[in-house]
Amino acid sequence: MSAEAGRMNEGSDILAMTAVELAGAIRRRDLSSREVMTAHLARVDALNPRFNAIVSRVDGELLLREAAAQDEDAAKGRFRGPLHGFAHAVKDTAAARGIAHTQGSPLFRNNIATTDSLVVARMRAAGAIFTGKTNVPEFALGSHSFNPVFGVTRNAYDPCKSAGGSSGGAAVALALRMMPLADGSDFGGSLRNPAAWNNVFGFRPSFGRVPSAPSTDVFGQTFATSGPMARTVRDAALLLSVQAGADPRAPFSLEDDPGVFAKPLDREWKGKRIGWLGDLGGALPMEPGVLDTCEKALGAFRDIGMSVEAATLAEPADAMWRTAVTLRHWSVGADLLPLADEPDRISQMKPEAIWEVEGYRKLSARQITEAQVGRTRIYEAFRQAFERFDFLILPSAQVFPFDADLRWPAQIAGRTMDSYHRWMEVTFPVTMAGLPALSVPAGFGGASHLPMGMQIIGPKHADLAVLQVGHAYERASAWIGRAQPGAIG
Repeated sequence: MSAEAGRMNEGSDILAMTAVELAGAIRRRDLSSREVMTAHLARVDALNPRFNAIVSRVDGELLLREAAAQDEDAAKGRFRGPLHGFAHAVKDTAAARGIAHTQGSPLFRNNIATTDSLVVARMRAAGAIFTGKTNVPEFALGSHSFNPVFGVTRNAYDPCKSAGGSSGGAAVALALRMMPLADGSDFGGSLRNPAAWNNVFGFRPSFGRVPSAPSTDVFGQTFATSGPMARTVRDAALLLSVQAGADPRAPFSLEDDPGVFAKPLDREWKGKRIGWLGDLGGALPMEPGVLDTCEKALGAFRDIGMSVEAATLAEPADAMWRTAVTLRHWSVGADLLPLADEPDRISQMKPEAIWEVEGYRKLSARQITEAQVGRTRIYEAFRQAFERFDFLILPSAQVFPFDADLRWPAQIAGRTMDSYHRWMEVTFPVTMAGLPALSVPAGFGGASHLPMGMQIIGPKHADLAVLQVGHAYERASAWIGRAQPGAIG
C-alpha cells in the first residue's frame, strides 16, 4: 500500500460518519476529538495537494493540542457545543482570528485576522477547531474558485473541472471528507452552485436567518448571507442551528429559536405541491442534459406523495436579470470602491472586480430606485406562485462543471454570456426575493457525466420547511449517499 493510500484509509470509519453521527459519538466519548482531528488531517494530507480545497492551513501539532484540550473538557463532562471536536476550515471570505483572511486577493495575501466574524465566532463557541480556510475566487466574484494567491480548486468528481464557487473549496473539502461540515456564503448562488457540482447540499437561508456582523451597511446590504453546506440535510440543519439566531448589530436578524433546526426533520408530505420552473419558459439557456437530469430527479417528490406541476413566475426573466445586475453593482461595487480608488491597488484587482466598480460608478439614484422597485416585483412574483405551490424548483446551475482552466463559460447552448456571472442567472431571482433555497443533488449528466443539483425554494422564512422537504427528498434518493467521488470511493 502506498503512503498516500495509507493516509487515505486512516480513520476511514470516522470519515464515513455523518456530522450528526460524529457529534453523538464524541458526546458519548466513543470517539476522542484527537482521533477525529487525526483522521481529517490525514485525508487533507492525502487529497488536498491534488484538489486545492483548503488553504492557509494551521499547523497540525497545534490542532492536535487543541483537540486534546477538548478531550480534557469532555472527560470532565464539559462539551462546548454541537461541533465539539469538529475539524473545520472557514470560507476565506470570513474572518477567523489568527488565520490568514485573503479573500483570494493579492492585496490581502499577508492579512491575518485579529477577530472572528459573527458566524465564525458562533462556530468556534460551538466547539469547531479551525484547520485553515477554504479556497474562493478573488473577492468571491464568480462561481469558479480560482485566484492568484492560491490557484484553482478542482472538482471532487473530476479534478480537470471547476469546483464552482464562490464556496468551491468548501464544497470540495466536504465531498472529499476533509471535514464533516462546511460553511459558505451566497449572493449569486455561492452556496448552491458548488454544492450542485460536488453532489452535496448547500442551503441559502432566508435573509436575516444568519446575520452578518460586523458590517458597514446593516440596512442596504440585504443580498449576501452565510449558510451551511453538508453531505446530508440533517447535517446542514445541525450547522444552521449554530449559525442562526438574532444579533443586536443586525436589525433585520430573525428572532426565531435556532434550536428548531437541530430537531428531527421527518414530516408527512402527501398532497403537497411542487412547482417546477425549469428554464423559466425557455428564457434561460441550459446546457443539454441539465433539465433532463433535474426532471428525472423530480420523481423523488412524487415518491413521497407530492404532486409536481409546471410553474411560472409573473416577472420576466430579463427584467429580473436587469434588476439583479444593477443591485449587484450597487452592493459589490460600493464594497470594492475604496480599493479601486488607489492606483497601486486597482492594478492588482481582477477585471471582474473592476467591472463591478465601474458599473457602480455609473449608477444614478433613479436607476437604484427602479431596481428596488424591480426587486419588489420579483418578491411579489414568488409570493403569487406560492399561493398555488408549497415549494418551487429551479436547477442550481445552467451548465455542468466546465474545464478548470476557463474563467467562465462564454456560451451556453449557443447563447453568448455577456458577463462573468450571466451563466449563473438561474440563482439570482431567489437572492433578489430573499427566500430560503436548498440545493440538493439531482444526478449526473452531460458529456462527462458530472453532478448537477436543483434548488428547493420555499416561501418567506420557511427555512425549516425547506430543510424538512429536502430531508424527505434525500431519503427517497438513496443514490446520493452512494455516489461518492472516485478519489475516495
